[in-house]
Amino acid sequence: MAAPAFWKGYLKLSLVTCQISMTPATTEGEKVKFHTINRKTGRRVRSRYIDAETEKPVDDEDQVKGYETSSDQFVTFEDEELESVALESVRTIDIDQFAPADSVPWIFYDSPYYVTPNDKVGEEAYAVIRDAMAEKGVVGISRVVLFRRERAVMVQPRDNGIILWTLRYGDEVREPDGYFKDIDKGKSDPKLLNLVSQLIDDRATSWDASMVHDPVQEQLKDLIAKRREKQGKTSKPRAAEKVEGPAGDNVVDLMSALKKSLEKPSPKPHSGKK
Repeated sequence: MAAPAFWKGYLKLSLVTCQISMTPATTEGEKVKFHTINRKTGRRVRSRYIDAETEKPVDDEDQVKGYETSSDQFVTFEDEELESVALESVRTIDIDQFAPADSVPWIFYDSPYYVTPNDKVGEEAYAVIRDAMAEKGVVGISRVVLFRRERAVMVQPRDNGIILWTLRYGDEVREPDGYFKDIDKGKSDPKLLNLVSQLIDDRATSWDASMVHDPVQEQLKDLIAKRREKQGKTSKPRAAEKVEGPAGDNVVDLMSALKKSLEKPSPKPHSGKK
């Protein structure tokens, strides 16, 4: 079953516009995820933001975004201030540049998304944009806001659909020269090269998704199944115990203590005589 769209908006090329939906092309839904559990009670542990020095919890209304300008020195911003610098690409992917399909280096590719027409009316415009890019052998370059951050994106025709790749920014990509330049560029020994080529031929096969299965996930699922069977499917957390707050923070306890104090006979004042 197809996953629900997480983003809806418009794909635009000059005056050609169509409504589209976007869905992540990959998922981590099958990945085994663990929660942190209180060993004594069997209940989940909840994380909270605490002050780095006082170690006291910080309420939501007291939390604010900060940018470190020097050691332990920050300039702070409200969410509204950061949102005010967002561009107009929140709901429109406006393609204003094209590049040869094979000219975008692989290292700039980030996350893939499936782009589909959102209604039958816009399907023709969608198909025209897709087919024109495929015929010219180009990809479209644009920008869009995802997860409250503007991203550069590449729009790529694929079969009868369109793939959108978010692209890394230039300052996020490290040049390979600093890593590869000292590696020997000399030709490999022909005899050794021949042997390795034979090994490659012996192991060559057609691509299949099963080549990249995760054996660790499979073993974790097997381990979980065995533990569930041993523990009776799921272990129920123990009932929470009532915890009395400190006397100084409990008005009822303080009132009770005061009343009891008043019930006791007052001590006779000291006469001062020996």
